[in-house]
Amino acid sequence: SAVFFSLFPGTDVGVTGGCANKENAAAVFHVTAQPLLLTPEPWNLLVTQTPAKEKAKEGETVVLNCHLNSPQHPSLTDLMVKWYKEDEKGQMDLLEKNVTILPNNSRIFMSGDLSQGDVSLIILNVTTSDHGIYFCEVTLPDGKVVTGDGTKLRIRRALGLFGMEESIGTIIGVVAAGIGGIVVLIIVLTPQLRKCILCMRQESHQ
Repeated sequence: SAVFFSLFPGTDVGVTGGCANKENAAAVFHVTAQPLLLTPEPWNLLVTQTPAKEKAKEGETVVLNCHLNSPQHPSLTDLMVKWYKEDEKGQMDLLEKNVTILPNNSRIFMSGDLSQGDVSLIILNVTTSDHGIYFCEVTLPDGKVVTGDGTKLRIRRALGLFGMEESIGTIIGVVAAGIGGIVVLIIVLTPQLRKCILCMRQESHQ
């Protein structure tokens, strides 16, 4: 009697004859299944930052959204998240391995739920020094790094003048335009005023 085993994954293990037993079949199955375990499916992670531009005024709280989508691996808790900022001074790391690294800073931290793919960054009480482009970067277990497209944050200065949030230059321009308009009115109306005065004097003499 002869024994035949299929060495191709996905096909049934065929056994003929009476000398084969379940242990031999299990051994063959183990050998054929091993190569599949040595070639795991690669990660396919999408890092999405929205919106591309964000603006706020001094003192507000800002949330920079970043979401992860990985259809092959629904569990995201093993990922390492990093946030950094780029501005005219260069690059500054804000958060590494899911934790804020800025010394004595409790304004910036990750506010999302990593298990749900939400790794958004929250900034409390923003100042003009917070302006720049913020990037969300994720390191996969296999060492691959995936970075979002970035979110540009612009901070408006709050002057506290009757609730006005315009720039100083704009306010000066409005005041100058108002003064100029008054001057023009005076110049235009002066001849008319002189005529009226002369008319009144003539009527009084008559």
